[in-house]
Amino acid sequence: MAEQTTPNQFDYNSTRSKLLLTEYGRNVQNMVKYIVALPTIEERNRYAAVVIDLMGFLNPHLRDVADFKHKLWDHLHIISDYQLDVDSPYPKPTPEAIYLKPKPLRYPHQRIRYKHYGKTIELMIEKAKSIEEPERRKHMVQSIANFMKMAYVQWNKDSVADEMILSDLVAMSGGELRIEENINLARVEYRPVTHTQNNNNNRGGRTNNQNNRGGGGGGRTNNNNNPRNNNNPRNNNNRNNGAKKY
Repeated sequence: MAEQTTPNQFDYNSTRSKLLLTEYGRNVQNMVKYIVALPTIEERNRYAAVVIDLMGFLNPHLRDVADFKHKLWDHLHIISDYQLDVDSPYPKPTPEAIYLKPKPLRYPHQRIRYKHYGKTIELMIEKAKSIEEPERRKHMVQSIANFMKMAYVQWNKDSVADEMILSDLVAMSGGELRIEENINLARVEYRPVTHTQNNNNNRGGRTNNQNNRGGGGGGRTNNNNNPRNNNNPRNNNNRNNGAKKY
């Protein structure tokens, strides 16, 4: 029996170097490693351009991203572990910029006096206070009142009197914004969503139930195809064969 020679060391994925960007695969990483070891910068530039085209071909979705070429060159430097020395058309990224963690967002801790109106209404009121033109200020205040009425109805899902909206406007503005009493605000009504049933779907449901129960026209049609039906010749033959002959 011939002796079988086995390699001294198997090439497992666990023994290989870690993939820095898995979406490009092992072959691209080996190519970049080869480019890093080239002696002249002319050769590195030529091979790097070929690898950039290959990376764009392997990930066509990057073409929809703005400045996708810049993104590919950044990925090329990341794959080389920032050791690639080429004439890149874009600035070389640094590990500090890549792994920089953003600062945590600060949540606003502002007290809203009337929560059903929201913070936007308060900002609009402050903006209206700074308007000096009387006619422009009048239209601005009336628009704010209409918006307050819409927000109130949307929040409380009920109708509201104009007097209440005007009273809240005066209270929120500290008495600086007022509207003439004879001005009527826009009409806003809350209409609840009603779940209407489709008659065609209901009929279809009844037809299906009749098919399952064996009743109605649809059920009778299915029963004709049912092997248990008396009109089936197979069932008739079985009954005739099993009957006693005298």
